[in-house]
Amino acid sequence: MHSIDHTPLAPLTTLELGGPASRLITLDEPGDFDDLTADIRQHGLPGVRVIGSGSNVIAADTGYDGLVVHMRTAGVEVGSHPDGQRVLVTAQAGHLLQDLVDEAVARRFGGIEMLTGIPGTVGATPIQNVGAYGQEVAGTITSVQAYDWQTRRRVELSAAECAFGHRTSRFKHSARWTILAVTFALTPREHSCPLIYRAVAETAGVQTGQSAPLDDAVAAVRDVRTKKGMVLDSADADRRSVGSVFLSPVIDLERAEVLRSQGAPVNLFPDGTTRVSASWLIKESSFALGEPLAPGIRVSNRHFTLVADGPDATALAFAGASALVAERVLAVTKVLLTAEPDLVGELPIYQALRGPAR
Repeated sequence: MHSIDHTPLAPLTTLELGGPASRLITLDEPGDFDDLTADIRQHGLPGVRVIGSGSNVIAADTGYDGLVVHMRTAGVEVGSHPDGQRVLVTAQAGHLLQDLVDEAVARRFGGIEMLTGIPGTVGATPIQNVGAYGQEVAGTITSVQAYDWQTRRRVELSAAECAFGHRTSRFKHSARWTILAVTFALTPREHSCPLIYRAVAETAGVQTGQSAPLDDAVAAVRDVRTKKGMVLDSADADRRSVGSVFLSPVIDLERAEVLRSQGAPVNLFPDGTTRVSASWLIKESSFALGEPLAPGIRVSNRHFTLVADGPDATALAFAGASALVAERVLAVTKVLLTAEPDLVGELPIYQALRGPAR
């Protein structure tokens, strides 16, 4: 564990934006967390926020007036599941999600293969209920090991206690818990889950709804994500992003029928809701690929999301451009978009991104 005062957050985020944190502590070993809590008890450091790989973070230009923990703990343990059919895979919070997916696929453990190409750490997965192409971690997480700042003790929460929803959980928008490790129940198998997204199925060479060999399914997902500019690449002009800025919004059945008739990708999600693609709504609202929206902020060249581009980019401009997109989408489509990223620090524009008060 090492600590630095007044260090910029920008290098810790994929947007490469953000001012200094009052104090930054980096955790490299799981045991470091006990030292951290002891240090906090001694010095009373307020406002603990955690950043993993910073791929879903908008950090304010003014920084963060408090302690930021950079979670870099890594490691995976595999054990038997009581049902005898699955395996339990426990990964430390700072372990890269891509590394976990790669190891699972290499060992022929199914259940998280659709998450390939998603940047971020394992610790972020239960917070966001990370998912893609019909697969969410809510389907495989059995427990989450966390530190409860309210009771000042380590706790283990079951999947039911995590209260998973679409890109949310009981951990989202709460400073009460810090995720330390996550346990998944994965199934030994040679084939993927059913490929319910047409682009992925076609790329894998199967019919929509069919499974594919694990390696083929993973390759197909990465190909589709790469074409959208959704795989981090240091040489990519669109690399400074948070992926999808907006959640796929919930729509009622009447609106779903109208949007389907217009060619919108409307899908039933694992949480039982019917949702439409946010990127499709942005496209239909007359935004263009590569379109400048604010100084240093534009629409991606390959996908209808926002990216930072150039030295003029700021968190304020990115948040303002995001709010502008949401306003136009609402005016054109009558569908309300809500921003997905974790908002660190304070900017007045943040409230417009959070949507209705919660």
